[in-house]
Amino acid sequence: MSDRDAILDRITAVRQRIAGAGADPARVRIVAVSKGFGPGVAQTAVSAGHVDLGENYAQDLVAKASAVEPGPAGPPRWHFVGGVQRNKVTKLAPLVDLWHTVDRADLGRAIARHAPGAGVLVQVNVTGESTKGGCEPAATGPLVDELRAVDLDVRGLMTIGRLGDADASREGFARLAAIARELGLEELSMGMTDDLQEAVAEGATLVRVGTAIFGPRPRKTAGDVRH
Repeated sequence: MSDRDAILDRITAVRQRIAGAGADPARVRIVAVSKGFGPGVAQTAVSAGHVDLGENYAQDLVAKASAVEPGPAGPPRWHFVGGVQRNKVTKLAPLVDLWHTVDRADLGRAIARHAPGAGVLVQVNVTGESTKGGCEPAATGPLVDELRAVDLDVRGLMTIGRLGDADASREGFARLAAIARELGLEELSMGMTDDLQEAVAEGATLVRVGTAIFGPRPRKTAGDVRH
């Protein structure tokens, strides 16, 4: 089986999981996250007809965006799904279709300066874990207002579930969906390989999937520090 066919089969399996969770697979976009892999893997996904690609590191997105050519469904749409430093925004701004991890006003202002009207999601920390990014749930509405005040297109919310605890993840996803409803926001980026069914059951419209599509990530090498 070719790499292209293998990725097609894995994407099909993810769509079956989405359907099994009770959602229309056409309603939920799969963001294929190639974190840790080279541009060739992203190119294979695009050549297989997949357009929504996610990256966690600024330098990797910049490198892949210059290397990956359009596929049968058109050019890739790049989603930035990792933490971002403001000094990386300038290079990312022309490339990112949707910023998933905007969790503070100063980052929003930096994006607005370099990409006026950019599409963004507000990252919310629904688990309370200090290791996760995101604003406090109570701060979500005010942050949405601040981002809209600088003319960003706030499309919805994003969160990361509690790893290894499906019930806790689902509770957090339900909380995020409730906040989105209160704010009149439509997009919900939540759910990854291990908890996408719980996320879809609570209304996810975007799932960020890496391992289930590309396989286990390559091990980092010494000195591999990226932002």
